[in-house]
Amino acid sequence: MAVRNLPSLVSDSNLARYLAEIRQFPMLEQSEEFMLAKRWQEHQDTEAAHRLVTSHLRLVAKIAMGYRGYGLPMSEVISEGNVGLMQAVKRFDPDKGFRLATYAMWWIRAAIQEYILHSWSLVKIGTTAAQKKLFFNLRRVKGQLKALEEGDLRPETVSEIATRLEVPESDVIDMNRRLAAPDHSLNAPVRMDGEGEWQEWLVDEGESQESQLAESQEFGRRQKLLDRALNLLNPRERRILSERRLKDEPTTLEDLSKEFGISRERVRQIEVRAFDKVQRAIRNAALDEKLAAQ
Repeated sequence: MAVRNLPSLVSDSNLARYLAEIRQFPMLEQSEEFMLAKRWQEHQDTEAAHRLVTSHLRLVAKIAMGYRGYGLPMSEVISEGNVGLMQAVKRFDPDKGFRLATYAMWWIRAAIQEYILHSWSLVKIGTTAAQKKLFFNLRRVKGQLKALEEGDLRPETVSEIATRLEVPESDVIDMNRRLAAPDHSLNAPVRMDGEGEWQEWLVDEGESQESQLAESQEFGRRQKLLDRALNLLNPRERRILSERRLKDEPTTLEDLSKEFGISRERVRQIEVRAFDKVQRAIRNAALDEKLAAQ
């Protein structure tokens, strides 16, 4: 998705100018946002897409600033976030009842986090949701516990972090050491005489290309089944299920009860009912696929 004439952010040296420039784009009223999104969705109106993107550049910058502690140029972090924003605009469905900002923030964070994970030269930093959560939240929790300068963490600090982030203590220790360790070039010599490089000792422990392709195809199939099942829910059910079951840090029943003006027990009932609907729809769709293949 190409959007014309976006403010340029070449390097961190012009960051202040860029932030001042994007503040000039007006925020959109909900009705105007809906109209522009429909124009893009139904007519591929690039002018409408441009206004949707530029009105949310401040959101990207705000989210990107939360990742300043990873030693990467903010200009690149913001640029990656802008890519996530454009992907969100491309896929945004205004008829589902959400504001674009609510939808786009997940795409923006995903794009930024993917960029950070690929940019850090940490071997096997981990790809599970729990490990990514630990990577992106360890520094924040250490700051809350005033443990940023500790080096190896004290046992009580390790225990507290593991409890807060719901990960094993061994993972906290390992990740903390990885984040604190300096990077080393793979072209550095192994011996003092300069012969042999570290990269020559590396073994590819990853899956074969065939396995990766099969895994990617299976993930895509499951994602399609989930998307179809979610479309069977009404907006309230979809919102509650997404907030409670599809986030690394689920929204509390209390917060959702305030949002919808209902009791916490009613929120829980809607969550359970929506989850059952989705499970049933996925099972039926998977069975239909199996029968069609026979």
